[in-house]
Amino acid sequence: MSAATTRSGTPRTPRATRTPDRLCAEAVDLAREAAEEAAAPGIVGAHVEVVAEGDRVVTHYFESKEPGYRGWRWAVTVTRASRAKNVTLDETVLLPGADALMAPEWVPWSERLRPGDMGPGDLLPTEQDDLRLEPGYSGEDAPPPNSAVSEEMEEHLDEEDAELTSRTPSRGAIAAVAEELGMRRARVLSRYGLHMAADRWDEAFGAKTPMAQAAPASCESCAFLVPLAGSLKQAFGICANEFSPADGRVVSLAYGCGGHSEAAVMPKPPRPAAPVLDSMAADVFPLRPAKDSGSTSEPDAASEDLGHS
Repeated sequence: MSAATTRSGTPRTPRATRTPDRLCAEAVDLAREAAEEAAAPGIVGAHVEVVAEGDRVVTHYFESKEPGYRGWRWAVTVTRASRAKNVTLDETVLLPGADALMAPEWVPWSERLRPGDMGPGDLLPTEQDDLRLEPGYSGEDAPPPNSAVSEEMEEHLDEEDAELTSRTPSRGAIAAVAEELGMRRARVLSRYGLHMAADRWDEAFGAKTPMAQAAPASCESCAFLVPLAGSLKQAFGICANEFSPADGRVVSLAYGCGGHSEAAVMPKPPRPAAPVLDSMAADVFPLRPAKDSGSTSEPDAASEDLGHS
């Protein structure tokens, strides 16, 4: 039967604040002596309070003067047997108080690690179920030597034995080709891992950075861009310009900087002048040319009568 229940099986109601045992509460000197023995000299401060832990069990609290342990208290628990007058020591421990200065909650190393934390000689193991990785080709699933590639080929093995045997790839041949192509790895990047890398690189050296916004052109047309291999080559490359802030970094094709290879010969885009519109004044247009211009003469009176100009 649990200690929290009575013999009838009903839960025991919590007791009100217990009254400390008188003999145990008076054993302040015994408790201080125990605290001073556990702590360094001069560390145990004034007596703070007495708390009843149970029947004839009392805990004495003392201030701690230990540097760096602000708000901590030395807790010394004493007790005595039933009908006994001798108080004995139970345990001594340093406990935090209500306003104690405590260390932050422990965080696993995998969550504390940040880019750039690794140093020479450090090892960073990856979990077996790491979402960034997926199984690759290591040669273990290659067909054994002289085996048919498919069931259809195996059915015709008797008829074209020599031809099929020469066409059947062996384990060594497949492994050699895979190793040459860089595919003979136990695990490779998954699509999730590729997307994470692409987002990280695009955030650091992408089209939305201030450097790219002020660049004369993008890295896609720059001679210093070294293309990548694989699916990432469609959006990323490596900068090989020593004067660029992205030298030796993976950059987005939409990224750009002032060190573009064609920046010196790129003409500046023409900017038309701002239009000028005066709507407050009236423009005067003459109906006839001026008399002193020499282009026309005064009309003849006879021609006007006949209707000729």
